[in-house]
Amino acid sequence: MNKNENIEVSDIFRNYSDVYMKNHNLPLNQLRAINAIKFCRSKELGGHIDKCNICGSESISYNSCRNRHCPKCQFLKKEKWLIARKKDLLPIKYFHVVSTIPSELNPLALRNQKVIYNILFRSVKETLLELANDKKHINAQIGFISILHTWGQNLMDHPHIHSIVTGGGLSSDNTQWINSRKKFFISISVIKKLFRGKFLSYLRKSYKNKELIFPGKISHFADREKFNDLIRNMYKKNWVVYAKPPFKKAANVVDYLGRYTHRVAISNNRIVKLEDDKVSFMWRDYADNNKKKKISLESEEFIRRFLLHILPDRFVKIRYYGFLGNRNRKTLFKLCCNILNVETKKTEDISWQDLLFNLTGINILKCPNCKKGSMHIIQTLYPERCNSP
Repeated sequence: MNKNENIEVSDIFRNYSDVYMKNHNLPLNQLRAINAIKFCRSKELGGHIDKCNICGSESISYNSCRNRHCPKCQFLKKEKWLIARKKDLLPIKYFHVVSTIPSELNPLALRNQKVIYNILFRSVKETLLELANDKKHINAQIGFISILHTWGQNLMDHPHIHSIVTGGGLSSDNTQWINSRKKFFISISVIKKLFRGKFLSYLRKSYKNKELIFPGKISHFADREKFNDLIRNMYKKNWVVYAKPPFKKAANVVDYLGRYTHRVAISNNRIVKLEDDKVSFMWRDYADNNKKKKISLESEEFIRRFLLHILPDRFVKIRYYGFLGNRNRKTLFKLCCNILNVETKKTEDISWQDLLFNLTGINILKCPNCKKGSMHIIQTLYPERCNSP
C-alpha cells in the first residue's frame, strides 16, 4: 500500500489489530475504540440505501462509528462545537497558555489516567484563577477553556493542557471589566511555580489516599520513600509552561480553537505509507526548528502508541472555567456582555446535512447521478456485527 491509496488508521486496525488484541490484555475502552475505528463507515456498522425520486438511481451509505478517537468522525463535531462557541466571544484580547507535566511523570500518568489528568485540569484551573484574582496581577475573574492533549507529534505520551484565556475579567464587585497587560497574560515564571506546587501537592495527596496504582515498570514508586524522592526531584525541575502572544482579533479565536478541540492522536492525512508491516507518517520535530520528518514504525508499535491516547470512558477533555463555567455562564458571562456592550445571541440548531453543505458545498440529499432529484431512504441496513467486544 502507498500514499496514493489514502491510508487510514482504520486500514491499520483492520490489518493488524486482531493479532495485537490477542497478544495484549487491553482494557475495555481501548477494545471499544479499536472496533469502532476499524469498522467506521463499513457494512459492519450498518447503514441505509437511498433512491432518487426522479431517475431511480440508488446508493449505499454506511454509518459512522462516532467514537471520539476516530479520525473520520471529528469534522462535523468540531464545526458544531465551534458554532456554539461563537456566542461566547467577547471583543477583548485572548491568550493561549500551554501547561505540561515533566516527562518523568508520564509513566505514572499512563497507568493512572483519570486521577492524573484530573489533577492536571485542577492545577491549571486553580493556578490561572488564583493568579488572575490576585491584586498583583489582574485582580479580576477571568474565563477560559481548557483542552487536554496527551500526545506529541511522534505519538508518544505527552500530557499537556491548552487553555484559551480571556485577557482580562470582571472586577470583584462585578461592575467593570479589567484588562490584562497588553503583551502577556501573567508572568510565566509565576504561573510555572504555582502550577508545579499545586500539581505535586495534589499528587502527594492522591498517593496518601491510595488513589494511585503502581503496576509493572513503576512498581518501585509504591515504596513511600521512593515516591517522595520522585516528588522532591519534580520540585527541582523546570516545568514547561508558556503563553503565546495575544490574538489580533477575537474572531480568530474560534478558528484557532478548531486546531485543538477535536483533534485525535494522529489524523489520516499524516499517514503516508503502509508497507511491509510498517506504518510511515509525517511528524513535526519541535526540537529541531519545527522541521517536518517522516517516521516509520512497526504496525504493533503504531497501534501501541495510538492506544496510549484512548481516554477513560466518559472522561471530559474540554472544560470551562471562571465566568465561562457552566455555573456562571447564565450570570457572570451575561454581566461581561452587558459591560462590554455585546449582544448575546442564541445558537440555532442546524442539521448535519445543512452544516455539511455550508462547509463543503456538498448536498448529500441531491441525486449524484441526475443532479435534479432528491435522495430518500428506502431500506435500512442493519449492522453485520456488534460494535463492542
